[in-house]
Amino acid sequence: MKIATWNINGVRARIGNLTSWLRDSAPDIVCLQEIKTVDDQFPRAEIESLGYHVETHGQKGFNGVALLSKLKFDEVNRGLPGDDADEQARFIEGVFSTEKGVLRVVSLYLPNGNPIGTEKFSYKLGWMERLERWASDRLALEEPLVLAGDYNVIPEAGDAKTPEAWVNDALFQPESRQALRRLVNLGFTDATRAVTDSNDVYTFWDYQAGAWQKNNGIRIDFQLLSPEAANLLGSASVEKHVRSWEKPSDHVPVAIELAA
Repeated sequence: MKIATWNINGVRARIGNLTSWLRDSAPDIVCLQEIKTVDDQFPRAEIESLGYHVETHGQKGFNGVALLSKLKFDEVNRGLPGDDADEQARFIEGVFSTEKGVLRVVSLYLPNGNPIGTEKFSYKLGWMERLERWASDRLALEEPLVLAGDYNVIPEAGDAKTPEAWVNDALFQPESRQALRRLVNLGFTDATRAVTDSNDVYTFWDYQAGAWQKNNGIRIDFQLLSPEAANLLGSASVEKHVRSWEKPSDHVPVAIELAA
C-alpha cells in the first residue's frame, strides 16, 4: 500500500498537477495540506473520477487538509482535540480496513509559528502539545498509525541546505524541534530517516531567490509511523521531480510503501 503526503499549496490552483500526479504515482491514500478552500468548493469530481474517495476539512483561503483514498473510509475525524476555540482546519484522521486489519492515517498541517515572540509561535507550540497528547492516546490502541503532513519544523541542521539561514525562524527554534522530538520519542519512526541518513533530502524549496535551482531546500514534510506501522514499512521516497512541473507547489510529495 502506497501512502503519500503533499502540501499542495492551493488545490484548485493546482488541480491539473494533482490529477497528473495521481495518475503517475498511483498512491492508495493521499494526505493533502493547504488545500485553501472550503469543503463544498473542493474539486471532488476530478479526483473521484480517478477512483478515490474524498474527505476534507477545509477553510476559506487558508490551511485546510484532505484525505483521498482508494479504500472506503470506516471513520473520519476532523479537528485536533483539546481546544474547542481552535477554528483552524489543520487535522483530519481516516480509519480504514485492510487485509491485515485496521489502519489509521492522519493528514496534518502544523502551524508555521512566525514571527517568533508573537501569539502565532505560542499557538504553534500549543498545537504541538495537543498533538503529542492525542498521539499518546492513539498509540495505546497498538494499531498501525501514520501521521503524515507538513510539520513546519526542521528537525536537524542536516535537514536544511543552509541551516544558518533559519536560526531566527519558527521552523528551526529549539522549542519547535524539542516539541517534535517529544512526539517522535513517544515511539514513532520517521519513515524517511528510516531509509536514509543523507543530508540532501528536502521536501520544500521557496519560490524566491532560485531556491529550487540551487537545491536550497529544507525537509519539513514527513510521515511518522507507530511501531505497528513501522513494522510494515517497505520503502520511503521523496518525489522531487514534481517541483520542476509548471506552476508547482513549493512542497513535493513524500511517499511510503506499507505491507498492509
